[in-house]
Amino acid sequence: MLFKPITSEKAVKLIEAENTLLLRTERRARKEEIKREFEKMFKVKVKKVNVLAKGNEKRAYITLKKEFKAIDIATKLGMI
Repeated sequence: MLFKPITSEKAVKLIEAENTLLLRTERRARKEEIKREFEKMFKVKVKKVNVLAKGNEKRAYITLKKEFKAIDIATKLGMI
């Protein structure tokens, strides 16, 4: 599965305020698959995944559990 970070002002606010990452994913990916793959790739626990499908694009809002920091993952992905 492919994750592409979205680096907008809104995405940065989500990281800081809600411990949530905003990523582009494959159009056919389901929430459960996104959660499982993300946890496996980054060795974190995901609290919830929300998706927004618009046209040919699908965005995943990935909220991490409190013991994990979204800012750390964002730094690894080069978002910040």
